[in-house]
Amino acid sequence: MPVQFTDNVSPLVKRDILNLEKKIGVFAEGEMTEEHFRKFRLSRGVYGQRQPGVQMIRIKLPYGRITADQLIRIADISDKYATGNLHATTRQDIQLHFVKLADTPQLWADLEDARITLREACGNTVRNVTGSAKAGIDPDEPFDITPYAYSIFDYLLRNPICQEMGRKFKIALSSSEKDNAYGYMHDVGLVPRLNEEGQRGFKVMIGGGLGAQPYMAETAYEFLEEEKVIPFIEGCIRVFDRYGERTRRHKARMKFLLQDIGLEEFLRRVEEERLALKNKTYRINTQIRGTAESLAADLKFAPTENGLVTSGQLIQENADPQFQAWLKTNVFEQKQKGWYAVQLRILLGDMPSDKARALASLVKQYAGDDIRVTVNQGYLLRFVKPENLPALYAGLHALGLADPGFDSTADITTCPGTDTCNLAISSSYGITRVLEKMMKTEFPDLIYNDDIKIKISGCMNGCGQHSVANIGFHSSSVKNGAYVIPALQVLLGGGFNGKGEGLFGDKVVKVPTKRGPDALRLLLRDYEANAFDGEYYSDYYARQGKNYFYSMLKPLADLKTLSQADYTDWDHTEQFVTEIGIGECASVMIDLVATTLTEAAEKLSWAQEALAENRWADAIYHTYNVFITGAKGSLMTKDINTNTQHGIVSDFDKNFLGEEGFHDQEGDFKALVFSINKNEPTEAFALEFKAKAESFIEKVKAYRERQIEQDGLPELQELAIAKDS
Repeated sequence: MPVQFTDNVSPLVKRDILNLEKKIGVFAEGEMTEEHFRKFRLSRGVYGQRQPGVQMIRIKLPYGRITADQLIRIADISDKYATGNLHATTRQDIQLHFVKLADTPQLWADLEDARITLREACGNTVRNVTGSAKAGIDPDEPFDITPYAYSIFDYLLRNPICQEMGRKFKIALSSSEKDNAYGYMHDVGLVPRLNEEGQRGFKVMIGGGLGAQPYMAETAYEFLEEEKVIPFIEGCIRVFDRYGERTRRHKARMKFLLQDIGLEEFLRRVEEERLALKNKTYRINTQIRGTAESLAADLKFAPTENGLVTSGQLIQENADPQFQAWLKTNVFEQKQKGWYAVQLRILLGDMPSDKARALASLVKQYAGDDIRVTVNQGYLLRFVKPENLPALYAGLHALGLADPGFDSTADITTCPGTDTCNLAISSSYGITRVLEKMMKTEFPDLIYNDDIKIKISGCMNGCGQHSVANIGFHSSSVKNGAYVIPALQVLLGGGFNGKGEGLFGDKVVKVPTKRGPDALRLLLRDYEANAFDGEYYSDYYARQGKNYFYSMLKPLADLKTLSQADYTDWDHTEQFVTEIGIGECASVMIDLVATTLTEAAEKLSWAQEALAENRWADAIYHTYNVFITGAKGSLMTKDINTNTQHGIVSDFDKNFLGEEGFHDQEGDFKALVFSINKNEPTEAFALEFKAKAESFIEKVKAYRERQIEQDGLPELQELAIAKDS
């Protein structure tokens, strides 16, 4: 059945969705490589699961904002196409699991009807722009970062500069100097500041990242004026696209490029791109909907300081200890005096669709229509009247959404692990449930401690952000003779210290997974007994030193004392084995060079379309990618593989020098392609650049035809094409 659209879906988005539907068909017929299709579907938010034949759908929610009606729409879609569960992520997205590939175009269309997108939620693109959930209501903020986060998202969505980078690119905006969006671990991290004249701007950090080799972002600017932020980000992306690694995946993040060339050289290259930028400055529209100011203007209730009950009074007047704990840990007064924000602690980040709909109903009744997904997988409600807090609590409590201890030690952040992820090693969900239950029973007061953060990932890649936890774990395994045991790598000392500095944790020891509760129990009791009054955990770790904690935990790592239970994972009964989930595969024969040249032709059509719409900068960048893709295809005919776009251009320049139809002087091709950043993005240059690209592609095709005529069609490459249903 063809995809059904409503009038709310724009022609541009309709074409996007129909293109996804078309590519699914082409892939199913074996006419597209698995790699090309994977690259395509990931940039449309469709991610292969551990289980064959089903997909995870990642819904992109800029800075985590969602309305009550949008939450209802996602819940309805989860019931229709997925499992009836909404999984909140550490990047403020919502994920749906176990979706059939064939259903993804209509699912996307149903979301776009509610102004929600999947575009560039996964893949080698700019991922969701995260922002402090407290933005606009944070008592510590100099100004609301909401319109800045939205503008960055909007500027980069479908932007040709970031559609096919070597790896993903992540941006975060914190609301204050506390860096509550973890800007220090992002490719670009922004912290709002005011200069001495009261002008708005940002501290800019670049090149941070997690994974197996975490890297602390370096400060590019202590203060960059607000109108220069988006052009600077565009320059960073262009440099990363041009010079970033593309073959060795584990070295393909911007942090490695920054380490290789240094901050000074990186910033020089960013400046070198300035001439070609679409906008040299970019003014932010601070009046967009979604700001706290616009939301407050929509509310009929105008708070005053006189005659209102406060949360402190509510604590004194209500004898229910659970309600009192909830008020202390999950509720805070906004910077708008008289208004309160309510935070929801969500186990594993999972919310059933019926609860999501009921939550939306409570929001409509008691809060402003602005829900934020938080970076610790919870939700934040805004603009609640203090006198409505008891009724809101009662409604949340009935749904099981009023557990106290939001973002406390007892509130663990975790990724889905082996429940759905291909890369996971052991069950992060299982160990999280056990640890939270243990802390609730043995350390009930931890709901009041928000200085120690515990985070868990299903592998070393860090979706659960274990490296920036004070106490972090990532799933692993250890061998014991012929058997393999599920294990946890323990990391300590990450997160924030007492000075507010962001840190990465140290790997201390690896223990069998079933001993995870014993490890955490030891760590918490040791801290209770030996930390100074008010000492932050990361400061305590630094004072005691890594060896102190290694000696404490080493007995738990002793494989000589294993029991039978250690050979099974949490939430499982069968003996543990390490495995990577794969899809069903069928071998097909594909001419990779022809496929690459077809891709170049498609990019040429995008350049033509941008020209027709007077989008000169976009047309130029699409044209640039025509040169890159055509050169890459040509180099493949000579079995030359190159790691970067800059390398592709250099290798083509050398290896096709003097070839019939191509350049006769070394450096000519390089000069042609890299003229992209030597010219303003004008109509004249766009037309000239595209004409040269058309001529170049014709020469590449002619070269390929001569090669086939002379040598015959080279042996086609056998590839595994996943036949997902």
